[in-house]
Amino acid sequence: MKGVLSEEDLARIREAVAQAETKTSGEIVPYIARQSDNYSVAVWRAAGFGVIAAYVALTLAHIFFAGWNAAWWRDAAFQTLAMVSAGVAFGALAAGMPPVKRLFAGKETLIRSVHRRAMATFVEKEVFSTTERTGILLFVSLLEHRIEVVGDTGIAAKVTQGQWAEVVRCIRDGIKAGRLGDGMVQGVTMCGELLHRSGVEIRPDDINELPDNVSFDT
Repeated sequence: MKGVLSEEDLARIREAVAQAETKTSGEIVPYIARQSDNYSVAVWRAAGFGVIAAYVALTLAHIFFAGWNAAWWRDAAFQTLAMVSAGVAFGALAAGMPPVKRLFAGKETLIRSVHRRAMATFVEKEVFSTTERTGILLFVSLLEHRIEVVGDTGIAAKVTQGQWAEVVRCIRDGIKAGRLGDGMVQGVTMCGELLHRSGVEIRPDDINELPDNVSFDT
């Protein structure tokens, strides 16, 4: 999983987190997941689509080529094989190709899955374990091209969810452009600036309570 970022990218992100935290008591935790769910529903939907598409194609063939002498494609065994093969092919496409998987999973399913996974990761990584509850999770789910920003109570009291939109957009653009490292560095930097502007100020006795490095799926 670490292969999605080079060692240089990892160092740059770690430095961006450290630099951002010199301006704020917020503790930024970057986390990258390959995907937030296996989306088996997308595979089944795609397979069903393939079966229906093959059925429609065969039905149209019956209508438009009724006078043809060749009858092999009218055979019930062939038609069954064609529909099953189409179902398997479309299911395999959904399983192996992220754009197809996203299409058949559906936007709402993607949103729910990423949000659920981000909340679980917030707990798993103990982002809540800071003195003033100022931990913040930057959760990036690559397959879905979605980012969730989960702030603890000390963050949520000063920064609304809508204010994270520019940070999210910056990281998402990096994913789509194939420059995840750049997107993460820019997103972390913007996160630190937003926290500073919003009054999540650094304390005189501030210490680094959470790791600065990027965490990944195991």
